[in-house]
Amino acid sequence: MWEDQIPVFARTHRVIAPDARGHGASSNATRPFRHTDDLAALLRHLGTGPATLVGLSMGGAIAVDTALEHPDLVGALVVSGVGTSEPDFRDPWTQAANSAYWQALGTGDIDAFVDALARFTYGPQRTAEDVDAEVDRRVREMARSTIAKHTRDEPDHWVRLTDTWARAAKIEVPVLAVNGGVDSPDHIRMAERLVRTVAHGRATLVEGTAHYPNMERPDAFNAIVREFLDSLAN
Repeated sequence: MWEDQIPVFARTHRVIAPDARGHGASSNATRPFRHTDDLAALLRHLGTGPATLVGLSMGGAIAVDTALEHPDLVGALVVSGVGTSEPDFRDPWTQAANSAYWQALGTGDIDAFVDALARFTYGPQRTAEDVDAEVDRRVREMARSTIAKHTRDEPDHWVRLTDTWARAAKIEVPVLAVNGGVDSPDHIRMAERLVRTVAHGRATLVEGTAHYPNMERPDAFNAIVREFLDSLAN
C-alpha cells in the first residue's frame, strides 16, 4: 500500500515499511502480542528513532499507540483515517460496512471479506466505477493475501491498549492527519478529534479520495507529507 511513497521518500530519508504481525509477509501470532511492541522492537533492532511514523487506518492506530507506549522512539506522527486504536463508529454507513466485514470474517467467506473491505476504498459517496481500477485491485490483492494466512479457528492473540483517547492528550510530538475528502464521516471525525486532543496537531484533506489517499492521489499525499517533514527539520 506504500509503493507510491517508499521510493520517493527513500531519496532523502531512511524508510522502514514493516508488515504488521499477521499481515503481508509477517508471521502470524503464536502468543499474546501488541503491535506497538513489535514496531518498537523493530526500531530498536535497527538502531533508529525518534522516527516519524506514518500510518493509515490500523497502521495509524499502531503509530499512535507507539507514541503512547514508546515515546522515546517517536519524533512525529502522520496518520490517515484514524484516531486512536479504540475506534468510535457512529455513522450508519460505517456501521453497515463494519458489520459486513465482521460477518464475512465469522463465516470464513474470503470473497465477501474482500468485498466488504473494498467498500472503504470507495467510501460512502462512490462506487467501484468511481475509483481507479488499479487501486481497487491492489487493495483487494492485499486483503486476499492477508486473510488467506489465517483460519476461522485461529486464536486472537492481539492485546489491545486501553484508555487511549484520554492518554492521547499527553502526546507532545507534532501530529498531522491526512484524510481522504470522501472517506467515511467517522474516519475523518476520529482523525480530527485526535489532532484536537494532542498538543500540536493539524488536519488536512486530499480531495477526491476515500480511505486510501496515499494510493489514489500519491502525488498530493506525498507533497503534504514532504511539507510536514520539511517543517520538522526547520
